[in-house]
This record gives sequence, C-alpha cells and structure tokens, in this order.
Amino acid sequence: MDEARLVTLPRKDFAALLPEAAYGGFDRAMTQVARSMRGQTMWHVNTTLTGGGVAEMLGAMLPYVLDAGVDCRWVKAEGGDGFLDITKRLHNMLHGFTGDHGPLGAAEKDAYLAALRDSAEQLAARVRPGDVVFLHDPQTAGLIPAVKAMGATVIWHCHIGADQPTDIMRLGWDFLREAVAQADRYIFSRPQYLWEGLDAGRLNVIQPSINPFSAKNRSLQAQEAESILRTAGVLAGEAKAEGVPPKAKIVMQTARWDRLKDQRGVLELFAQHLAPARPDLHLIVAGPSVEGVSDDPEGGEVFAECLAYHKELPHEVRSRAHLVSTPMQDPVRAEVVVNALQRRADVVMQKSLAEGFGLVVAEAMWKKRPMVASGVGGIQDQIEDGVSGILVADPQDGATFAKEVGELLDDPPRAAEIGRRAHERVLAEFLTPRQLTQTMRLVCELREQRS
Repeated sequence: MDEARLVTLPRKDFAALLPEAAYGGFDRAMTQVARSMRGQTMWHVNTTLTGGGVAEMLGAMLPYVLDAGVDCRWVKAEGGDGFLDITKRLHNMLHGFTGDHGPLGAAEKDAYLAALRDSAEQLAARVRPGDVVFLHDPQTAGLIPAVKAMGATVIWHCHIGADQPTDIMRLGWDFLREAVAQADRYIFSRPQYLWEGLDAGRLNVIQPSINPFSAKNRSLQAQEAESILRTAGVLAGEAKAEGVPPKAKIVMQTARWDRLKDQRGVLELFAQHLAPARPDLHLIVAGPSVEGVSDDPEGGEVFAECLAYHKELPHEVRSRAHLVSTPMQDPVRAEVVVNALQRRADVVMQKSLAEGFGLVVAEAMWKKRPMVASGVGGIQDQIEDGVSGILVADPQDGATFAKEVGELLDDPPRAAEIGRRAHERVLAEFLTPRQLTQTMRLVCELREQRS
C-alpha cells in the first residue's frame, strides 16, 4: 500500500491573506483537532496519489493538518484493471451517464469487493481503534465495513454527484449503498447529492477548496508565465516557430481527459463557431498525461478521440487548436505549466457535461480569469452568473459558449471586472482554510460523540 510523503506546511502563512476572523476560526479549529486527536491517527485513503482533483486537494490540505500536530497519513488503495473499469463505470453512473454501458450486477460487486480485500488487510495491520479514517469516492466505499470493524471512525467523502436523480444514478447508488450506509458520516459537496436511502442526519456538506500557495496557484508574473510556456513548447519563441504566437488571443480549457469534461465538444465549438470568425484566436485544450492519472482507465481513449478529431480539422483551424498533455513525471512542474496556461489565457472555459464540483474553475477564478462554464453541479456554487463568471445552462450548446466567449474577448474592461470579482469570491469561499475548518470541526464532533 503506497503512502504519500507529506511535508509540513505552516498554517500561519494564511494569516496575511485571510480576514482576521476567518484566520482565527481556522487556527482554533486546527488547535482543537490536534487536542482531540492526541494519540490517534487520521487516515485518508483514495486510489491515486498523483493526478486528479482529489489527489491535488489532499496534497494541498494535509500538510497543514501535520502542522497542527496531528498524526496524519495518506495511503493508496490498490485495485487491478478490472476494478478500475468497474469504478469508472460507477463514476459515470453517479453523474447520470451510462459510461461504457457495462453491467453493475452481482458479478461486478464480487469483483469490486475482492479487489479491495488486500487493501482492507493492509489497513487492518495499521489502523487502531479510535483512529479517524477518511475514505474517498466510490473506489474506496467498499472498505467502509472492514474499517468500521477495526474500531475506527469512518467518514466517506464523495466528491461526485448530480442534482437530479435518474434511474442510471440509482443503479450506482444500489451498488454501494449497503456499504456507505455504515459510515459514521458522509461528506458531499452539495446537499442535492445525498442519495436516497442514506441517513440525512449523517450528511455534512463541505465544498472543496484550492491552496493559493501551491505550484498550480501561486502568483506568477506575466513574463515568468510566458517563459514557462515557451520552455514547455506551448508558445512559439525565437528558437521554435511552432506553437501559439506570443501575442495571440487564447481561449482554453484544462481538465483530465474524461468524456464528462467534453474536450471533443470544446474542439468542435472552436472549429464551428470561434475559429471562422476570429482568425487571431487560438484554442488550448490541456490535460495531464494519461499515464499520470492511474485510477482513470478511460483517459487514454478520450485523448485518442480528441487527437483523431483534431487531425481531421482543416489545416487553418488545426494550426490554431492545440492539444497539450502535461507530463506527470514531475507533478510540481506539471502544475506550474497549468498555472502559466491559465494566467496566459484571455478567457477560460469549462464545458463539463457534469461536474461534482470542478476545482479547475476555482483555480482559474483565483487567477482573475473571466470564465464561461457549464451551469451544472458545483460549478453553479462557484460562479455567480454575470458577476464572477458566465454560466451556460445547456453544456452541449456550443454556439452559446462561443457567443459568450466572443463577448468577453470583445469587451476587455468587462472581462477584467468579472475576473476581479471571481478572485474575490474564491478568497472568501474556496480556499483551503475554509474546508479544513469545516472538516476538522466535524472530526472533533465525532470524537466527542465517541468519548
């Protein structure tokens, strides 16, 4: 069972960034959880230590838990290819999509639980009665009964969901509900995501967050960002003619390669609506190398589909539509490239067909980028339509996406004002201390109930 190497980060770094009351509440929550957890361990378990929003969020949060004096550990549950195929199917179904159209019957449930057996045994050798264990997303839900039997307090954190239940979603719920119902608490990012048949009294709504000091979000000067992008081969330079011209207008989307992120749809709307009318505009569609997100077996297929579509575009359009796959051998370097890409973009899109929350939205908003995004899932909680970004009601309406992007490109003062308000909204609502404050208060509450 692989374990992340966590390095302590000082929470006092937030004191100069946050209002005094917000920082004070954060500091008290961290002090209280350290007192409550003395002699016990806090565990976080998911299925990848690099790549994807959950891994990024844990990597951004847990160093501050260590700083508080809590024994905090983050480990990776293992599963073979068949396991990941099943959990990707679950991921899609819990968003209301059929995914690979495969079944979720008794055979799949047996295979799913069997794949988790080794991880359960390894946890049993480490977890002690009284420890607090966070299990993240559908991949780990099957571990809940085993970890409860170890005498631990179990919190299941589900980072995905959809607002309106469908029969497809209920198939996913039925597959996992028996295990999930045994958790002491469950965390969803929206109250609408709570499944039918789960105890509403155990629900905690806690939205994700970003760390403004991480490599992906730290401040970059314009010249530094351009240098990073030239080195990465995204921007053309004196020694390299290919790439985006240095002064070109850029619209971009970044996300892991996933059909629910609709990268193919982004390419289509650019080719059909934006490129013909704007010969100076370039599109960047970026995502992590598919080898770098180990718990997503569909990533390679989606990237290949985008490459195939891109290849068939007319040369004049294809030369202005850029697919960027950031290598994950050095995750910090990959985050810096994404940081520079977002800061260089004139408009950022997030054309997701479904979205549990969408950390990439908060990341771009923090960088004062004007955004045009689908009005789905947790994106709606981040963007105030017309104030801190633009929401498109129908995520498949490429023409409206293109219209909204074009209006922002044509009105730089409005775009800048939206970007400024976006930054302020993230500062107030979506930074690491707020999520940690809520989460650590939940831990303290459960510890008090147990004592």
